[in-house]
Amino acid sequence: MKLPYNRVSKILLLVLPLAAALACIGIGRYSISIGESFTVLWSTFTGAAARVSPQAYSVIMRIRLPRILLAILCGGGLAVSGAAFQALFTNPLATPDTLGVAAGTSFGAALALLLKLPALGVQFVALVFGLLAVSLSYSISRIRGKTTIIMIVLSGIIISSMFDALVSLIKYVADPEDQLPAITYWLMGSLARVSYEGLAIGAPLIAAGAAFIFALRWKLNILSLNEDEARSMGVQVKLLRLGIIVAATMITGSAVAMCGQVGWVGLLIPHICRMIFGSNNSRLVPASISAGAVFMLIIDTAARAATAAEIPVSILTATIGAPFFMLLLRKTGGGWL
Repeated sequence: MKLPYNRVSKILLLVLPLAAALACIGIGRYSISIGESFTVLWSTFTGAAARVSPQAYSVIMRIRLPRILLAILCGGGLAVSGAAFQALFTNPLATPDTLGVAAGTSFGAALALLLKLPALGVQFVALVFGLLAVSLSYSISRIRGKTTIIMIVLSGIIISSMFDALVSLIKYVADPEDQLPAITYWLMGSLARVSYEGLAIGAPLIAAGAAFIFALRWKLNILSLNEDEARSMGVQVKLLRLGIIVAATMITGSAVAMCGQVGWVGLLIPHICRMIFGSNNSRLVPASISAGAVFMLIIDTAARAATAAEIPVSILTATIGAPFFMLLLRKTGGGWL
């Protein structure tokens, strides 16, 4: 059953991530009430004098708030990238890593960890290799100056395989006592390494890419038509396709560079939103941003609070995402929702 997309739905989509963030920021081994969390945030951002616990202030502002911001950015960004790629390639199984950006970013991070670069250096090198991977995919797909969807997808598969092999090579030559555990843990995905400095590098790219896709969300519906029909409607298909690819690459590369490989968000969330609001991308894109942010907030909170040792995020997303997606496939018969 599809829900109406009206003013109430729009307000709900805006409020849900904020409410989830306020609830999740107090959950952890050091529990903080919603009221105290709000007081700490209010006094910090407004400069108003308030009596707050030094411990609560330190936990919220130095540890949990950066993770909350990263979860919102990565969850919403990966979800909207998945929705954009599914529309671009007219394929319900398309993901943000279709063109190899996650594989390239993972190789960059593994190489930086092998060279023992600092955290910001790891993030920068990872992002550079992620952008390089997509550039290679797009360049390989061009034949006689022309590019087709099938060639882009096949090139992405080739580049992903190549960088996955290079990651395996890095792990093979890494020091098994020191470097290999760090690389393996990074590849599993975690938001624990986030810092305000890292957010300053990656957040603008995610925000810019998501804003671009959001602004052109209604044009994504036209991409489901063939190129002649799209041109007759005044849409420059090649330019739009390239713009969507660049925007989604910026989002995915930045997200993976900051928190490692996080699967299923870009595949599962757009399908859930499509089931609720329909396939119109004017509705699907904002719904995916909101739902992806909430989903990632819940996953990260469970990862850091469920056990004494933090659980890698990719384990939880796969554990939850795979069975849920299986149910969606059973319900829809493998077609569009």
